[in-house]
This record gives sequence, C-alpha cells and structure tokens, in this order.
Amino acid sequence: MTRFFAPLVVLALAIHPALAQDAAPQPALTLELNAMQPGPTGCRVSFLATNTLGNALDRAAVEIAIFASDGGIDRIVTLDFKALTAGKTKVLQFELADLACDGIGRILINDITACQGPGIAATACLDGLVTRSRPDVSFGI
Repeated sequence: MTRFFAPLVVLALAIHPALAQDAAPQPALTLELNAMQPGPTGCRVSFLATNTLGNALDRAAVEIAIFASDGGIDRIVTLDFKALTAGKTKVLQFELADLACDGIGRILINDITACQGPGIAATACLDGLVTRSRPDVSFGI
C-alpha cells in the first residue's frame, strides 16, 4: 500500500508549486470609476485606485480623454492620483469644471503620465492597468 501512495505524494508535491504560481495575482494598478455626481462647478468623478504592483507609488497620474454623449471629444485632462500605498485602496475625487455628468459618454485612458516609485518600472502602471466602471459609462483603454 505504501508503494501506491508514495508516487501520489511525490506527484502532489511536484504539482502544488505550479498551482500556487498560477493562483498568484498579477501585479496591477486597478482604477475603478466609482461615481459621477453633479458638483459645485461641474461633474465630480470619484475613483477607487488600488495599487498591487508590489511597491508603493510615490506618484501616479493618468491622462484621460472625455467623450461627450454624441461621441465627440470634449477635453483631455490629467488626473494626479498622487502617492498610492502598496496593497491599499484609495478614494479620489476630481471636479470636471463646466461639464454635466449626463453629458459624458465615455472616459478613455489616453496615457499614464506618471508611474513613479521605488522598484517600479515607468511602464508598470500601464502594463498592469485594470479598469472598471460602476456608472453606465465606458471607462478604460
């Protein structure tokens, strides 16, 4: 009976590290467009930013293109997410002046203009970018 189980134990030990590697989450900068509300001067957009790149970001900034409901580009702005602690989610709000929330049809991430931190490659934020949107507005690359 021992001869039968020994090969299975060896096989299980050989497979287990491979399964653990497959299950490990990929490093990411996750941006979720969480809410859009009328603000004092325009549309207030709220984002959740989660840094799982492995190290803190001293600064992250994202250039976005805002499209009107008819598909035309309304404007391009840079949102500075500032420092993002590794493994933590941060809530950020930005006021888009002179813009009605219901006039926004799409928000496109045009570029990552800053991705800075110890041990973080300049391309890590874009390479690991994950986007989500709770409002009914297309948001992503």
